[in-house]
Amino acid sequence: MAQVQKRFLQLVMALHTLIYRLSDGRLLNVGDQIILLSTLGRRSNQLRTAPLFSVRDGDAYVVIGSYGGGAVHPAWYHNLRARPHALVVDRARQFPVSATFVQGAEYDRLWTILVAANPTYAEYRSRTTRELPIVRLEQRESGRAGER
Repeated sequence: MAQVQKRFLQLVMALHTLIYRLSDGRLLNVGDQIILLSTLGRRSNQLRTAPLFSVRDGDAYVVIGSYGGGAVHPAWYHNLRARPHALVVDRARQFPVSATFVQGAEYDRLWTILVAANPTYAEYRSRTTRELPIVRLEQRESGRAGER
């Protein structure tokens, strides 16, 4: 059953990504806070894209690896751990970013902001024993996903 759910989620995310791209982020962009994050697969070395809810913190985008409160971190998180450079699409703009993995007091501060913007994260947190990782994505000058 878990494999069927995983495949269904992958299909939904691929469809969401396609509609987002075709509409330049005008459709399926909840509260204008959805971005597309493209990372290089840590094993496949292929470009992988996920639509993610984000909040802004200054010039940075902040995302959380909630995976719906699942027992494991999402693949994009593992991909960023292996290669902390990625691409973000925000509506019609695409640009390279560097990822920073947030901890400590900064984690607590950003958690409060994320939950205020999307209260579902508190529910997701209650479904799992793992810490939901928070990642800051800061724009960099140039480059492709996965570049070091």
